[in-house]
Amino acid sequence: MTRVTYASPADDEAASSRFRVCFVCSGNICRSPMAEVVFRDLAEKAGIGDRVVSSSAGTGDWHVGEPADRRAIMALHRRGYDGATHRARQFEPEWFDEQDLVVALDHSHRRILDHWAGTSENRAKIAMLMDFAPHGGASRDVPDPYYSDDAMFDTVLDLIERACAGLVRQLEPALKHEPRRQPRTHTAS
Repeated sequence: MTRVTYASPADDEAASSRFRVCFVCSGNICRSPMAEVVFRDLAEKAGIGDRVVSSSAGTGDWHVGEPADRRAIMALHRRGYDGATHRARQFEPEWFDEQDLVVALDHSHRRILDHWAGTSENRAKIAMLMDFAPHGGASRDVPDPYYSDDAMFDTVLDLIERACAGLVRQLEPALKHEPRRQPRTHTAS
């Protein structure tokens, strides 16, 4: 299993040549950190771990700097993942420039991200996580387990694993055969 780190992809020079995915939920302590960890692990197992960078953030700032919820860490741990080093962050609109894909965990996150996107190019980078789940589902939303029990965190992790597996399957053919992307260059304004 890959050791998870949570630095911003914008801070990683090497990240600019990799496909960048940011998972977004409300406070960045439950759903999005679980998605980040699961996606990274599945990408590594699929042989594309060196071609992707995953991160996560929240739409709100009330948990910035805090670790993931203990129940999220425990749900991940029960399945062999490590989310212990996570620290919550709030998504910043300028991050769209650094991302190839911004994945919303529910419709409320999608609405906020659409508003923050500012351009049609940035809006085109936004997707719903459950849209990647094979055979769809009753809902496109991953439910928020924060006010629930440990069992709900396991249920949410089931959904996240299924959807992240679909996302990796979709990216895998292109990333395995794609030549290394050139790092992006940024000009100061």
